[in-house]
Amino acid sequence: MNRGLIAKTIREIWLVTLLFALGIFTFEALIAYMLPLFDQDILDYWAKMPFLNGMFQALFGTEIGETIGPGMIATTAWVHPIVLIMVWAHGIICCTRVPAGEVDRGTIDVLLGLPVSRTRVYVCESLVWLTSGLVILAAGLAGNLLGNRVATSETQGATGHLLIVLVNLYGLYVAVGAMAFFVSCWSDRRGRAVGVAFAIVLAGYVLNFLAQFWQPARSISFLSFQHYYRPLLIIREGAWPTSDILVLATVSVVFWLAGAIVFNRRDICTV
Repeated sequence: MNRGLIAKTIREIWLVTLLFALGIFTFEALIAYMLPLFDQDILDYWAKMPFLNGMFQALFGTEIGETIGPGMIATTAWVHPIVLIMVWAHGIICCTRVPAGEVDRGTIDVLLGLPVSRTRVYVCESLVWLTSGLVILAAGLAGNLLGNRVATSETQGATGHLLIVLVNLYGLYVAVGAMAFFVSCWSDRRGRAVGVAFAIVLAGYVLNFLAQFWQPARSISFLSFQHYYRPLLIIREGAWPTSDILVLATVSVVFWLAGAIVFNRRDICTV
């Protein structure tokens, strides 16, 4: 670990992290406050149009049963595409800084010219990324609790259940970021690395969506990151998604180690 590298990384991503934290805090607060205002309307609409079961099932990525309840409404705040995009975007932005971003700016020679190994650079970047992810999710939780408190809602999930959801979401965040690190280590252009990483997560999201309707997609839905993030089951049952978290952790370690190997062995040229 190198304090100088960590300080440099913090200086470069603190503003992005702050903006994302404010964004997810605001969105979670608003959606947690507004959903209870329409919960009865949602229930009535659901009763009149039961064919929407498939659409909701695709959104939540799991079977939702015969009826909609407070747990499902509370889950919406954690499966909304805006929340997922913000979480994915922050991880991808942080994890494509090195080496793709440095090569793209032509500053990789300065970075690697420091008296530190590539491994130490990679580890320091990773530590700041993982810590900033905790800040993002903590902001989301704070916004959700604030919105529910102002609304005095009965649709909010138990705080303990929300913490389990956040652990699962953090696992998803880390897996996406580790994949972005791997892509970045192969790329000389940050825009290309960001594009490829986003394409992978969006393709997985679409695959997980289609899997609720289409059998061929269901048979390969395990390839999607989103397949291992199902907060509805957590909020409804309060059970730890141990297998999902283990899969996400394994994928993260594999991608992160593969990226470290590529970064240490590849010939980096800025010409």
